[in-house]
Amino acid sequence: MIPLRDNVPRLYPAYATWLIIGLNAGAYLFELFLPGDALDEFVHLFGVVPARFFDPLWAAWVGYPDSLWPFLTYMFLHAGLLHVVLNLWTLWIFADNVEDVMGHGRFFAFYLLCGLAALGLHMLFAPASTAPLIGASGAVAGVMGAYIVLFPQGRVLTFIPVLFVPWIVRIPAGLFLGVWFAIQIISGLTEGVAGASDTAWWAHVGGFAAGVLLVRVFRRKERCIHCYDSVTRDYGFPDL
Repeated sequence: MIPLRDNVPRLYPAYATWLIIGLNAGAYLFELFLPGDALDEFVHLFGVVPARFFDPLWAAWVGYPDSLWPFLTYMFLHAGLLHVVLNLWTLWIFADNVEDVMGHGRFFAFYLLCGLAALGLHMLFAPASTAPLIGASGAVAGVMGAYIVLFPQGRVLTFIPVLFVPWIVRIPAGLFLGVWFAIQIISGLTEGVAGASDTAWWAHVGGFAAGVLLVRVFRRKERCIHCYDSVTRDYGFPDL
């Protein structure tokens, strides 16, 4: 399922979202100019290799420097064009409304914390991994988790390929994001049976769960104009 757009209106410019998209795009452009060996070294240094932090003797033997910067920089690096485009497109669909409710600075802090939570769960499930984790998907999952709390009754125009036939349909945001989250959990649980995967499923789960929990701390109720009200079961549109 690929989201195309949602129907929740934005009230304020999404400056923090634009900044995050710009940082990710800039980092990817920088990666494109690195030759193969240099790119591999760059990703290992600024992505997160779990074994680097769980096995310091191995990390010293390999030659990793002592640094915590990868915990931040990993979420701005990507493995290819499709990887970065899908992450940033999904971010754009859902982040502007979440930023609307939080404000620019609070949203940026929220985004980084979701990325850290995503990383934490990934490292918990793969402490011995020597493969670098990179990508914004864990932090973006946090934005999706916040969105499902704030706007579950929104509508997401979704592209679903069915036997190579494009099917475009409006899906309730709660259903779209709920199905997406279930897929991440199922994929994470079956990964050990099916074999190794290039997708950090548990990072997605950790980011999403963090978003669901943290949104209650970071949202500003006075800006929650279009948020879902669980009491009235409707959006909080102002009286006209």
